[in-house]
Amino acid sequence: MANGISLFNETLLWFMKRRMSRIESIYTRPLDLQEICLKDLVQAGRQTEWGKQFGYGQISNYATFKSQVPISTYEEIFPYIDRVMQGEQQILWNSPVTWFSKSSGTTNARSKFIPVSKESLESCHMMGGKDMITLLINNRPETRVFEGKGLSIGGSLSYCATNPNVLVGDVSAVIMKNLPVWAQMIRTPSLEVALMDDWDQKIERMALETSKENVTSILGVPTWTLVLIEKILEITGKKSILEVWENFEFMIHGAVAFGPYRELFQKQVFKDQGVGFLEIYNASEGFFGIQDDLSLNDELLLMLDYGIFYEFIPINDEGEEQDTIVDLSQVEMGVNYALVISTNAGLWRYKIGDTVRFTSLDPFRIKISGRTKHFINAFGEEVIMENAEKAISKACLMTNSIIKEYTAAPNYMNGGQRGSHEWIIEFSKAPKEMRTFVEILDQTLREINSDYDAKRSYDLVLGPPIIHQAPQGTFYAWMRERGKLGGQHKVPRLSNNREFLEGVKAHFKE
Repeated sequence: MANGISLFNETLLWFMKRRMSRIESIYTRPLDLQEICLKDLVQAGRQTEWGKQFGYGQISNYATFKSQVPISTYEEIFPYIDRVMQGEQQILWNSPVTWFSKSSGTTNARSKFIPVSKESLESCHMMGGKDMITLLINNRPETRVFEGKGLSIGGSLSYCATNPNVLVGDVSAVIMKNLPVWAQMIRTPSLEVALMDDWDQKIERMALETSKENVTSILGVPTWTLVLIEKILEITGKKSILEVWENFEFMIHGAVAFGPYRELFQKQVFKDQGVGFLEIYNASEGFFGIQDDLSLNDELLLMLDYGIFYEFIPINDEGEEQDTIVDLSQVEMGVNYALVISTNAGLWRYKIGDTVRFTSLDPFRIKISGRTKHFINAFGEEVIMENAEKAISKACLMTNSIIKEYTAAPNYMNGGQRGSHEWIIEFSKAPKEMRTFVEILDQTLREINSDYDAKRSYDLVLGPPIIHQAPQGTFYAWMRERGKLGGQHKVPRLSNNREFLEGVKAHFKE
């Protein structure tokens, strides 16, 4: 042991620091990386059924690729995916695919099954995990994070009902199951617990196991991280999680916008004790972005050498997609884009449903702005996720309140009454004056969204927001009832219909 730092910690630090030279190519030659990526993907797809159907043998550049290959939604590509799940190969990708990431999405209750090839697992998902650690070290060279264990909050795995040779599950579970030995040594809880199906039992077992470990970092969705920490404090009787994990350094988060949770974790959970936060953008379809500069909240370096070719569809002020689609060389700052990807798992020009904005073009950094189907536009107001997160964050800041969960939907005009937006919010720390919270939320939405402001003018179309304060545990109970606990499942934030809102409302009385 040197200077109190274990040899294992030193070795991993040295190994990860060496990787920074490869990441630097993303800064210095991003367009070259994407050109190489497209060439490699097309070459790999030529002998597949999809490649033959769309003339991959004649594709030599992006212009030809764009003209010959259609843009696909999940519904359009699913017949091909389903055939692979039933055991057919060489359909979408040229290597065998026996793993599938299962995702319910955020606005659709139906499960989606996303192929995970050997190439995407190793060169995308796992590469993203290694680069995540490398960038963490680059920001905090003095870290001792490897002296303890990283806590991973993942999902579960099961065999495909129609093909026992295929495994399906949350992408986190697929990754955990395939981690190398060295990575298994520095993570917790045990795989047996990490891959459990029953989330009530799983949280209990995770809390029991991890409360006895020297946990130095967490990788997980903020909402489920909170649930686990609350369970650990209940079991141990401690007042702060830092009394349980005395050497805790970093929270690595993704899947939901962190803005509304930042103050909760900084002040209430980690007591302003210097815990670092690093954001990642990973999904069932791939690992897309990592926060490379800890001073830039919500800005993520677009990772360009993971076997993913990116395209972007501009979205206008009304939330409608434009006719044009561009590659990385043509993107502009501040434009809202629908993300389209082609991947080394056989997703071709696939619309994943997320929207992003570029905050920098040198290097290419993005901010997740929302979902193409995750908005409220019942009255022409076109409120997207980015609007909602900004308004919620400001209302919390100005009223010294902290939220845990929320969902919102339109309250449609009825019997001559004007419409409104109806919100259900579960607070960790409620505002003293709810009226003030509502006013700030409403005013902020008006300031950042001209369409919303126009509909709110003189209360002619839209009235003020209606907010219901949900009791503690309401959203957890609702998600459990729906069988959506843990993993990739997230509370739908905005919806253009009232299905989710009414479901949550049924769990409490005001």
